[in-house]
Amino acid sequence: SLLLLVNSYGSSPEKDFIPHTALGILLLIISALVAFTGVRHSLSHSQLFSSLCLTVSALWCGLGLVYILIGQSVLPLSELKSSLIPGLAAFTLALFIIGTVALFMNNPVLLVIAVSISLACAHQIAGLSDSGFGQSATAANYLLVCLVCAYFGFGRLLSTITQGKVRPPGTVMKQKFELKTEQNQSCSDVVSVGLVMNLLSASVIACPLLGVVPQLSVGHVPWLWTAGVFQLGMCVLFYRALDTLAATFYGFTSLLKFAEGYSALLSLYSIQPFSPVPFPVVFAVLFSVLALFSCQKSLLEGFYQLFFVAYCISIAAQPQGFFQAGTQGVQGAIFVATAGVLFVTTFNMVSSTRIPTGHRHFKTVVTRIRSITLRDLDKERHTPHLGYSKYADAEVLGHACNVLAAFAITATVGDRNPLAVLGLPWAVMAGGVLQLLCGSVAFARGKTFESTAFILYGLMWTVWGLTRFGGLYGETRGFNVAVGIICFMLFNLLVTIAALFLNVAWFVYAFTFQLILISFLLDAIGALPYGYDIGVTIIFGLISFYCFLAHLFNSTFQSPQIPLGRPLVKLGGVGGGAGVCPHVPARKATSVQQIAEIMKNGGICGMPTDTVYVLVAACNRPDAVIKAYKVKKQAQDRPMSMWISSVKQLEPVRHLLSSLLLDFMEAAWPSSISMVIPRGPWLDIFGLGDAAIHIGTPQSIAIRSPDCAVATHLINLVKSKVMVQCPSRFK
Repeated sequence: SLLLLVNSYGSSPEKDFIPHTALGILLLIISALVAFTGVRHSLSHSQLFSSLCLTVSALWCGLGLVYILIGQSVLPLSELKSSLIPGLAAFTLALFIIGTVALFMNNPVLLVIAVSISLACAHQIAGLSDSGFGQSATAANYLLVCLVCAYFGFGRLLSTITQGKVRPPGTVMKQKFELKTEQNQSCSDVVSVGLVMNLLSASVIACPLLGVVPQLSVGHVPWLWTAGVFQLGMCVLFYRALDTLAATFYGFTSLLKFAEGYSALLSLYSIQPFSPVPFPVVFAVLFSVLALFSCQKSLLEGFYQLFFVAYCISIAAQPQGFFQAGTQGVQGAIFVATAGVLFVTTFNMVSSTRIPTGHRHFKTVVTRIRSITLRDLDKERHTPHLGYSKYADAEVLGHACNVLAAFAITATVGDRNPLAVLGLPWAVMAGGVLQLLCGSVAFARGKTFESTAFILYGLMWTVWGLTRFGGLYGETRGFNVAVGIICFMLFNLLVTIAALFLNVAWFVYAFTFQLILISFLLDAIGALPYGYDIGVTIIFGLISFYCFLAHLFNSTFQSPQIPLGRPLVKLGGVGGGAGVCPHVPARKATSVQQIAEIMKNGGICGMPTDTVYVLVAACNRPDAVIKAYKVKKQAQDRPMSMWISSVKQLEPVRHLLSSLLLDFMEAAWPSSISMVIPRGPWLDIFGLGDAAIHIGTPQSIAIRSPDCAVATHLINLVKSKVMVQCPSRFK
């Protein structure tokens, strides 16, 4: 704000105080810092503060990019007005809505910051429209922002130094644990930012229809691609918030932003874009399915997503896509709808008093259908494998990306300039960038196979999309391209073989993609049969759509389930690849019951206790004891011990203990104290059999009653003493 304040006061209609390039670079740096603050606070602190930071960051990012284009003479100075007004108009409204919510929440600091920047944007629009208006009003608003931010920052610093003893009014931010649980589960911290980006792109696309700007141009690309990049970031944060539906929706909308920006960029080369019909129709179908399933969160969210269904249909109905009035008119409707949804969502996000959005109607209707059981919105179902990060499953978006890329690649270029056909943003962004993101999320969750497939396919779609729609299609046929495709085929062959051990759907999925790679190879050597590539690509797209629908349906409904098939090949030996080791939260009674059943059947379990992490097995299952001994490293250096839940379980060895020792252990247990007694035939009472040699030392055995409710409850459920070991590698 101080930077823009100085520039507004020091500039004149004839000359700018700070050169455009320098101003743009400084704004980008500041934007990155503010975005970092917003993301960090979205994970720990006040939600409204986070939304404001990320919104202002997007504003200054887009503003800085436009200034850089002007400074580098990519855009003439005469286009500064038409380039800035659509973006500034969107942020004027968005920040005013955030400021209004801050007013309702009695947060004067955020109110002043949001409204002041909103008014600064409005006055900047007035100054661009009429040079006689001047920029003094803009500078005055930024001066107010500087003063309030200085007060806020000083107050936070003072609170930190004094450890919360001194808190100036208006500088206290509620932690998440102080907010209501229902409030946190129903709205993610960054949902408002995603809506602001939709508001931004709608403003840019609709302004030519209203006559605010002559037409969509290169100057609008920074705003559109800023919205796309921020929505990709929101997509990752929604996966982190375990909200698959929201992550998928904003992944979809980010694709639209990049396609809009690509169309605007073509005007720099005087190329008129052409939108092939199949792809927008497929996108509309995906949006329709997503809107239906999003109704389980709220009817408002599902209804809002239907606007994007209409938007995709309007793109399909008009060959020039974003440049025609019908498409721009739908974006005008999206602008109005987004403004309303933004206010409702932001208000519900921070307020205990909620505006009704119909978030229980879907559940009410489904529960009346006896043949369908709705799955609870339990975040624990996204629990990762042991040791990996906690993200939601990205398979829904990953399969959808393959649907989009497959149908985009079927577009024929013909005699047109390859860049003119709107296939490059769909194939490269949907099939490439977004699928690489899904592969990264899957890798973070510990899903090695899924991450390998998504990353491999993402790379292939990126390479082939750039080749086919990047103007290189007719120049790259030959041996070199064939070698590269053969390498991809070898990698995908390994994926196809691995899919045999997963399920039928994944095998057919990988095998069909192998057929697509064969079509690429035949095309590279000039031996492609007519229609083969389009045929196999459409088949792969339909299979991808089935997987998309199955994962979305199965994550929503507990029964019935859309089948994905069983493994075609099963492994032999211990476990046989029958399932994945469950990783369940110890605080849930159902989790302890699940582990108890596994241990009764000869399984072993790793769990936290009152001291260290331990590996446990039931005494009456000698095979489990031997398995635990073999799994544990350094078992001889750290002997296994016996755990009990009550002193009454020591009746078989009472004759070995003095009354004084028994009285002491009754007083001391449960605790971390272990009682060491000599070995003897009494061990046979517990059903250890030949496994007894693996417990304790040759001379003695340690017995303990842990001061851990989970461990004690598990012992009682297994109905056996429990063997325990404490391997250091298990921590």
